[in-house]
Amino acid sequence: MPKAVCLQHVSFEGPGAFAKALAKRGVDFQYSLVPKEGLPHDVGDLLIVMGGPMSVNDSDKWIAEEAAFIRSALLAGTPVIGVCLGSQFMAKALGATVRSGKALEIGMTPVRLTDEGKQDPVFGVGPESFTVFEWHGEVFDLPKDCVSLAGSDIAPLQAFRYGDRAYGLLFHLEMEEEGIDSLCHECALDLMKTRFTKHQVRSAALPQLPQLHQTADRLIGHLLTSAR
Repeated sequence: MPKAVCLQHVSFEGPGAFAKALAKRGVDFQYSLVPKEGLPHDVGDLLIVMGGPMSVNDSDKWIAEEAAFIRSALLAGTPVIGVCLGSQFMAKALGATVRSGKALEIGMTPVRLTDEGKQDPVFGVGPESFTVFEWHGEVFDLPKDCVSLAGSDIAPLQAFRYGDRAYGLLFHLEMEEEGIDSLCHECALDLMKTRFTKHQVRSAALPQLPQLHQTADRLIGHLLTSAR
C-alpha cells in the first residue's frame, strides 16, 4: 500500500480535500505536526507540505531542518505538493528567495496559467484563468530548474513545478469550509488588515470549493500514478 506523508505546521491548516482524494484511493496517510513533533522518519511515496502563519525565513531550528528534509525529497524525485507555506519551503529548499509580497492575498483570487501551465498535465486540462483560495503575505522567485505554471496581479508566481512530480502552490486547492472558518478565527488580524469580513470570505469561497477540489483530486491522481 502506498504511503503519503503530510507535514503540518499548525493544527488548523490540514490537508482537507487532499486527504479525501488519498482515502478514496486507499493510500495510507501519516501526519506530523513538525514544530511540536519533529520530522517523520521518511517522506513516503508522496510528500504533502501544508501552510502556516510562520515564515520560512524565521530562525527556528525546525525550519532549517524541514527545508533540508524537503530538499532531499525533491532531489530524490519524490512526488511533492507544497501548499502556501509549503510552496515557500519548496522554493527555499531549491535556493530561491522568499520575501514579503506587495499585499496580503486573502480569499478568492483570479490567477492565469502561463504558457507552460497550459501544457501542464494537471492544470492544462482546465481553464486558462480561474479563481483560487489564498491566505498569504509572502511570495518567492522561481527556483532554478523549475517552470512557472500560474500567476496573479499581486504574486506573478502562484504555482511552479520542479521536474514532473513536484508542485509548489501558493494557493489552497484543498481548502474546505471548516478550514476557512478556522483561518478566519485564528488569523483574524489578517482580516482586519485587508478589511475583509468572515462573511465576505466565506460567501465568495464556498461556491468555488468543488471546482478547487476537483483539481486537488486530479493532482493527487497524477502524482500517485507517476510515483508507481
